[in-house]
Amino acid sequence: MFNLMRLATIACALLMSGGLHAADNRLTSSEKSAGWKLLFDGKTYAGWEDPTKKSPPGDSFTIENGCLKSISHPRIDEDLFTKGTYANFELELDWKISPGGNSGVKYRIQDRVFLLDGQMPRFEDRVNAALKNRRPDRPAKDQEYVIGFEYQITDNITNSDAKRNGPRHQTAALYDMFAASKDVTRPVGEFNHLRLVVKGDHVEHWLNGEKVLDASLKAPEVAESVAKRWGKESPVYDMLVNQPRKRCQISLQNHDDVAWFKNIKIRRLE
Repeated sequence: MFNLMRLATIACALLMSGGLHAADNRLTSSEKSAGWKLLFDGKTYAGWEDPTKKSPPGDSFTIENGCLKSISHPRIDEDLFTKGTYANFELELDWKISPGGNSGVKYRIQDRVFLLDGQMPRFEDRVNAALKNRRPDRPAKDQEYVIGFEYQITDNITNSDAKRNGPRHQTAALYDMFAASKDVTRPVGEFNHLRLVVKGDHVEHWLNGEKVLDASLKAPEVAESVAKRWGKESPVYDMLVNQPRKRCQISLQNHDDVAWFKNIKIRRLE
């Protein structure tokens, strides 16, 4: 009995001192001392552009059971954006994806634009047209496209994009540019731990404690990938290859699928 009481006392002391993991959506004292800031308190949109306060209100995210949750088939298909902007930073969060789902974390965001009404043969054509002739309003039903780099989150096994296009479209890839070195995802329905490091042009993607990608945003593969998808005449090419904006928002992606995010924290590396 004495040993059990002594262990309980030690555990309590460690928790209070930051020696153990904090509860969901909390920081330990050691994390606070190291410069980490909590981006989600588990209850409100504090730290984020509150979609409910936009006009018309956004409905692509909700707060549920201590998570920021993207929903399927929203009226306005849009990401959830941090209020703050970041150049060099380290981001950590826990995420899980629905079966067959697709999501991501976008960073070094250069622009965002609501797509124009009307049908075009290619999605990229719609984006290019919207950038050249921006609509002045916030539509009640449409899609906002985010131009930036993406830490891909998906169901590697059953998502059609992941299966069809392979490793560069699978979890922890720098989407469409670099594949993760290996698949260390947990089964769909379980939370995974994401760590993202951005410093200058250097990026690291970590998943569940393992570094699976180490790359440069100025690498030739970036320009090659962007040119293949968008064409060199597209404004998207200039934004992603030259990256005129260095201090940018970060977003959680709504890709018309359900995904959950919690324990979101960040620290600046400037």
